[in-house]
This record gives sequence, C-alpha cells and structure tokens, in this order.
Amino acid sequence: MFHQLRVAEVCPLTDDSVTISFEVPDELRAAYWYAPGQHITIRRQVGGVEIRRTYSLCDPVPADPIPGASATGSASGPRPAPASGPVPGASRGPARLRVGVRLVEDGAFSTYALKELLAGDVLDVMTPAGRFVLEPRPGRFAAVVGGSGITPVLAQIGTVLAREPAAGFCLIRSDRTAASTMFLEEVADLKDRWPDRFQLVSALSREDRRSGLPSGRLDADRLVTLLPALLPVSAVDAWFLCGPLGLVGAAEHALNALGVPRSRVHQEIFHVDEVPAGPAAAGPTSGGGTVRVTLDGRGGSWPSAGGESVLETVLRNRSDAPYACKGGVCGTCRAKLVSGEVRMDRNFALEPEETEAGYVLACQSHPVTPVVEVDFDA
Repeated sequence: MFHQLRVAEVCPLTDDSVTISFEVPDELRAAYWYAPGQHITIRRQVGGVEIRRTYSLCDPVPADPIPGASATGSASGPRPAPASGPVPGASRGPARLRVGVRLVEDGAFSTYALKELLAGDVLDVMTPAGRFVLEPRPGRFAAVVGGSGITPVLAQIGTVLAREPAAGFCLIRSDRTAASTMFLEEVADLKDRWPDRFQLVSALSREDRRSGLPSGRLDADRLVTLLPALLPVSAVDAWFLCGPLGLVGAAEHALNALGVPRSRVHQEIFHVDEVPAGPAAAGPTSGGGTVRVTLDGRGGSWPSAGGESVLETVLRNRSDAPYACKGGVCGTCRAKLVSGEVRMDRNFALEPEETEAGYVLACQSHPVTPVVEVDFDA
C-alpha cells in the first residue's frame, strides 16, 4: 500500500549518489516497520506516466519494535516479524526511513532525486517488502556486494551486530573507485564499533591502492581463491549476495564451487541489462484466456489479451496490484500459482525454493493454459 511521505533530507553520498530520508507520521509508523534487508517502492508521475522504483532501506532496524504489532500486511506478501520482541515503552515504529539512490544514465527517478528533489517534497512510498532479510541470530554471516548493493546489507550488519553479541559478519565489497564508494564512512564506523566481530574487505575495479586487495573485478575464479583465505567458508551460516547481475552470478558460482549449500545463499539483483523475451508460448492463450486472482482478500476473474502478462491483465482490472520494476528483479509482484501453467520470461528475484513451491513473478508470467489462477496473498 502506498502513502504520501514528506522528504526530510536529501544528502549527497558521492558525486553520483544521495540518501533520501522520509518522515513517517505517527499514525503510519506501524505500517512502515521493516526487517533488515527490506526495501520500499517510490512512485512518481513523469509526463503523465507513472514510474516506480525500488530502493533498499539502509539504516539498522530501530531498537524498539511495535508492541503487539502484526508481522503481516506488506504490499507484496507476508512481512517478516520484527527483529526482536516488544519492550516496555517501545515506540510505534520508525520515525524515518532512509534509502540510498545512485544515478542511472537517463534514469527517470534517479536523475530527479539527485538534481531536483528537495526536503519538504512529498512522494508516494509503498510499505516495506522483500525477503532478502537477515533476522538477528547467533552465527557467522558473510556478504559479497557491488556498488549500491551495499544498501540492504548495511542495514543487516548494523542490526545483527547490535542485537546479537554472538554474531559475526564478513563483508566483501567491490566498487569502481574509492570516490564512488557509497556509505564509506558508515561502514568504517561499523568496523570501529565492532572490530572483533566485523571483518571488512574492499576491492576496487578501476583504481590501484597501496594496501588491500589488488585492483580488478571480483570474478568467479578470483572469489574461489579469495574467500577461503578470508574465512572458513563452510562455517558461514548464511551468505548474502547483492549488486549487479555479473557480480552476484560470479559469487554464486564461486560458492557453489566451494561446496556451499544453495540453501545458505541469498541474493538480490540491483541491475540487469535487457534481454530478449523467451519464445512465445504455444497453445490456446495466443488468442487470450482467463486469469483468476486473489488480491487483498478479494477474488476476480478476467479475460487475458493475447501475449500480455498476468500482471498486465490484473492491472487492467485492479490498479492496486503490487509491482515495481516489471523486469523480474524486485519480486514485488510475487504470487502463488494456484492452478494452470505459466511461462516466466525471466526471474532474478525468486529463490529456487520459492519457484519449487509454486511462486511466480506476475510481471514475467504468461498464461500457457486456458485458465490460470494466482494468489497474491499467499
């Protein structure tokens, strides 16, 4: 669900990135409770066209959760429970939300955010969503991130180290240059605060340094050699990979080569180049079919125009259907396939366990059978 939130601050991070802080009114603070690693979607009209962009929340989860708060109600499905139990005198949720935005070439929102957005402006902001989450618990954790992929992991590290004394975290980050590194000082502060429990390794792909790792990309071969030299790979309880597709794919390949079970690896893609859609599905849906939907407790059944996705069919009839990127990356449109068959053009958001359980991305799913039924509430 979207609410209008006022911008509290727009602060430069690097020459091509900023942080945006939103004020959360008292009456909405419960709705904007989030788990470490979740994101928000921002909506804006540009030339009469609605655009949506998804950005991860970068601050640690507030230390005082909402007493008796529900752990559900996220715009894209169940929301993970708050990171710890209620405490006496707790607040009703975060008073502010903060995200990091990096400039994308010709980006409709990022250009606006860096060049025009001011404190006091009001934007439509969706309640937090996402399953790239690390709830505080004892254990050893690690992340491989690239560029703006540091954003959700920053929230994870700050939350788990503050809440769980028996947790440790190793961060391997890759950036182009030192000047382009987002949250450089904040990550350094984490290292100063928890020197015994937080290990930081930085690599620069386009700049040489006197110390640290040699410059160059962190490809799969390099990670296969590097990771065992940094930490006992098999002893890591969970791995978090975040950033552009190339880096995440390389890290996933390296961890597989090192024998890490797939169930311990979690990933979130921040950028994917356009790829051609898959071959058209053969069958009766070429001339249209029927899409049945459960959304926010209400059902509906509508004809599908030939070639359109499940999400496109739903949006023609229910404008409140959840979505953000429409590119198979953010996972906001995740739904359970109840019956029928679909073809997904691309999927960079769902874990293998989710697809095996029948979940699909509505924005990428095209009906293959005459009737398809999905449940956005599942």
